[in-house]
Amino acid sequence: MNLKDIGGLMKQAQALQEKMAAMQEEAANLTITGESGAGLCRIEMNGKHEVRRVQIDAALLREEKSVIEDLIAAACNDAVRKASAAQQDRIAAMAKNLGLPGGLPLGKMMF
Repeated sequence: MNLKDIGGLMKQAQALQEKMAAMQEEAANLTITGESGAGLCRIEMNGKHEVRRVQIDAALLREEKSVIEDLIAAACNDAVRKASAAQQDRIAAMAKNLGLPGGLPLGKMMF
């Protein structure tokens, strides 16, 4: 490997690092909504999996505590799944734009 090849490789690594930093910033602004109980419980979180808002329909408050707790957990899990899927889609698009092969563990390097 010559210096020209190393220089090109370094430029690619720097471009990848910059794109990943931009994606992390975008993730902080992304809003994902998870639901359970046919929409009676909603959780809003950002792409970094930080919960921003919990909404519980007033009708749900007449239920037993354990039912409400289960619905909150289910809504959180729904939001996490949606956030993870959105992140993977963005990572796949970034990898494609950079000409990288699919299947690289870029998500583990990001978050």
